Amino acid sequence: MSALTLGHFLGLGALLFCISVAGIFINRKNVIILLMAIELMLLAVNINFVAFAYFLGDVAGQVFVFFILTVAAAESAIGLAILVVLFRNRSTINVAEISDMKG
Repeated sequence: MSALTLGHFLGLGALLFCISVAGIFINRKNVIILLMAIELMLLAVNINFVAFAYFLGDVAGQVFVFFILTVAAAESAIGLAILVVLFRNRSTINVAEISDMKG
């Protein structure tokens, strides 16, 4: 059994990133799935940061991941709060109907 190399981790990160981009382009209706695709994109980038930090022997990438996860958690909380308010007012989370908002 061979050891995992940096290329394996970068390949996994690239695969997850491509899946999230495809999820954004394929799904244009449900806001929750769009938010999950953005979170998957951030996690793919985090895998690359951790892989580079491990293979280069530097902890800066791992520290940077903690900051990214903190911002992603705040973004998710705010995004879900906006969705709850939007669903209460409009009874839908369809992106096409959200763009019809009036000022």
